[in-house]
Amino acid sequence: MDFCDKPSGFDKALDKRYKIAIDKIRLVKNEEIINREYRELFISLIEFIEKINETYILIRKNKIRELDLTELERINKEAYCNIMEDNYQDSYFNPTYVVEKLGEKVGNSIFVLSSELLYLIEYVYKGKLFEIIIILELFIKVYDCLKAENELSYKLVKQTIYDYYFKHSNIMAEGRIVELIDTEYKFYYDIIMNSDLNDLRYLYYYGKNITDNELRTAKFINGLTDEEVKSMAFEFTEGFRKGFISNNIDLSKKEVVNIRFFIGFERLVKQAILNFKELGLEPTFTVSTTSPNRQYYYDHRYDIALYFDEKIKEKKLESLKEMLEKYKDIAIKYAGPAVIEVFGEELFSPIDKDENLKLSKDQQKIFVDYNREASLINNIYIKRSESSFTIIAYPISDIGEEYEEIFRATVKVNTLDAELYQEIQQVLIDTLDQGDYVRVKGDGNNKTDIKVMLYPLVNSEKESKFENCVADVNIPVGEVFTSPVLKGTEGLLHLPRIYLKGLEYKELELYFKDGKIIDYSSRNFDNNESNKRYIKENLMNNHDTLPMGEFAIGTNTTAYVMGKKYNIQEKLPILIAEKTGPHFAIGDTCYSMSEDTKVFNPDGKEIVARDNEISILRKTVPEKAYLNCHTDITLPYDELEEISVYKKNGEKINIIKNGRFVLPGTEELNKALDEN
Repeated sequence: MDFCDKPSGFDKALDKRYKIAIDKIRLVKNEEIINREYRELFISLIEFIEKINETYILIRKNKIRELDLTELERINKEAYCNIMEDNYQDSYFNPTYVVEKLGEKVGNSIFVLSSELLYLIEYVYKGKLFEIIIILELFIKVYDCLKAENELSYKLVKQTIYDYYFKHSNIMAEGRIVELIDTEYKFYYDIIMNSDLNDLRYLYYYGKNITDNELRTAKFINGLTDEEVKSMAFEFTEGFRKGFISNNIDLSKKEVVNIRFFIGFERLVKQAILNFKELGLEPTFTVSTTSPNRQYYYDHRYDIALYFDEKIKEKKLESLKEMLEKYKDIAIKYAGPAVIEVFGEELFSPIDKDENLKLSKDQQKIFVDYNREASLINNIYIKRSESSFTIIAYPISDIGEEYEEIFRATVKVNTLDAELYQEIQQVLIDTLDQGDYVRVKGDGNNKTDIKVMLYPLVNSEKESKFENCVADVNIPVGEVFTSPVLKGTEGLLHLPRIYLKGLEYKELELYFKDGKIIDYSSRNFDNNESNKRYIKENLMNNHDTLPMGEFAIGTNTTAYVMGKKYNIQEKLPILIAEKTGPHFAIGDTCYSMSEDTKVFNPDGKEIVARDNEISILRKTVPEKAYLNCHTDITLPYDELEEISVYKKNGEKINIIKNGRFVLPGTEELNKALDEN
């Protein structure tokens, strides 16, 4: 099969429908719409569509692979040029520009339409003709509405977009599910397995934005020895296999693994595919790339505010359930995701624009309800208690001139001696298991002072409060973690500066009482209202409050030193950063939706702290048990005054003092710090 997969089919009826849509759009260029701004808008968007159509024709005629690297790069840059930083200010994909030109009444609808048009790029490469057609027909309908240019036409535009998302929710849900679990969908597989990976033209066959990051990554991975690639792939796939063992899940019943990776890692992924096949698993893929413009995606993150209501929520949930039911025989065989994460992109602080769409208070509640209910539906067909995952991270070239050196240092971090860490972490756990609560205090500018209550043990000979986390699902090695008792957990968690989910937070403060956030603030923007909204939307997933779902102590001092040595602490992904100090997760526990699966530490003790006062509601009020989010927030060692555990009798045992491990039996962890 050609790399342009054909999940929707290229039948004559669809072909005819596509040609009709394209012909209508071409005619629009010659029509004299009354409003000059509208004409400029549609001409601009039509030029974008025409460029995409040219690419579509190349793909249909199987000519795309005949193009040289320079021509493929040109096509790629032209496809994404409207949202590139240099062009974005005066682009109809930019909410600020659109509202300035067209006014708020119609402007909001237009920049939502523009963002939908952007999906055409990937759809033409994937051969999703039906999806292409319905977007083009949406464009035509919006144009026809605006020709009248009256109050009714503005309302019709919004209603047209609403109807589009309502009517096509099934096809949207099916597309996501197929790419996640259906191994018959071969678009990505064919690129990875059937391309000459030394010919970097293959990078452009995905239809995604390609930059120096993807090119340098591919060149670097291609330059590694076979032994190096096999070693990296083994670490990755073995972590996935071990996850099933440590969680007492039968991997032999599974047949599908979703490999999630960054473009450029294909040589490593190809070896991982072979490894997974030996485990009886066939791959599906979720593929990422460098963002053309993170401000664009930030501006459009709540475009759903234009149309999202209770009716849309119910339709989306109905579609999700219907499609999962359709693919239930495949879904039950899904083993989980195996993720190759990347880090090193330039740090990003978004601009908060008034023109961006924002969820109303009613919509926030509907949105939270939707995410929770969708998660519960997913869990019916793809049970978390019967699946696992693994995740590993590597840098990309944006990290700086020392990219290749940092890459090799990361490989070292990812392959540390797990047995050594297991022994040291057991010393920590044996001490923590004696405690009633832990106190964490910041040092210097860090004002953190927080008390974390610990789960009580009934039988200390057979039970443990903390999990001894070595390099299986979470690579690299290096943490012990627990689900805190919420009642009595209280205090301030303060981060002078931190990046979470790719966004910067300045002077972030979270106040806890009985384990839940009761107040929060930051200094990202000039006014408190903007800061509150920023935290609620991006960190708290629009919840009014979140509980502390996890408390952990990271032990990977080697990773910490790597961050300091190369001055990349702020660019480290949470996967690595969480191992470089204590961290607190807000949201669900680490055992979300699998609390009844017994988990054991290497010493044979059962980890009993799998629930908290919210997750236990699954047994009585399941709709209130899960928040559908889990965000780790780490305090680095150099911002710590102490971590101490307190026994019931008031006895205090120091674990970390002034950024160094002081508990007897953990001194080995200071060696990396001494070398810094």
